Amino acid sequence: MDLPLNLHEIMQFPRELTTLSIIIRIVLSATLGGIIGMERGMKNRPAGLRTYMLVCLGACIVMITNVYIFQVYDTGDPVRMGAQVISGIGFLGAGTIMITPHNQVKGLTTAAGLWTSACLGLAIGIGFFEVAVIGALAVILILGLLHFLDYQMRHRTRTMEVYVELSPETSLGMFMQYVRDHEIEVSNIQPNKSKNAAKISSYILTLTTKKRMNHETVIQQICDMEGVVYIQAI
Repeated sequence: MDLPLNLHEIMQFPRELTTLSIIIRIVLSATLGGIIGMERGMKNRPAGLRTYMLVCLGACIVMITNVYIFQVYDTGDPVRMGAQVISGIGFLGAGTIMITPHNQVKGLTTAAGLWTSACLGLAIGIGFFEVAVIGALAVILILGLLHFLDYQMRHRTRTMEVYVELSPETSLGMFMQYVRDHEIEVSNIQPNKSKNAAKISSYILTLTTKKRMNHETVIQQICDMEGVVYIQAI
């Protein structure tokens, strides 16, 4: 009488390229990509649920196809098509990166997430399920649970960049003297073209505090200055 399959045999079974293993890989890639995409979608990022699902699923299909060609026709490189996914996914990630009018770069995390999602799809497509599942959990941890820590670190540094608009009666020298009186140094001053008809002057500059302070506190101190029309951390 045949003995039941042990755990090792069960884990090895879906790695063979069969109809069942293909279904498992397709479903798993769409599921893991969707879970990561849900986190991005809930934060209203450019790429969300469907984008991440398609990226992970597409990479998985590419790798399955590559393995099929290698096994059936006994020719070619089993990872060549996957290598093209790694480099080619950059065009999609680049589309999520934006530079705001105030020189603020947004979308880098989303672009990195798309690239990682493609890598997970390749791992699933080749049958490396362990690294795909563990990698997906790591991505979810980084994007979700570490978001608060990242926010706290970036908003409590001594150096910050701001965009500020000053009224016509307020000179840059008056502004610099005010912030220095509050133990804040100014550097990297870049005049910015203002579209306002009231001749409001605007600048992008770097502020450095003598002690660690929450960026919101620094912004509020500067807002209290008469002549500051608008200020925003970038």
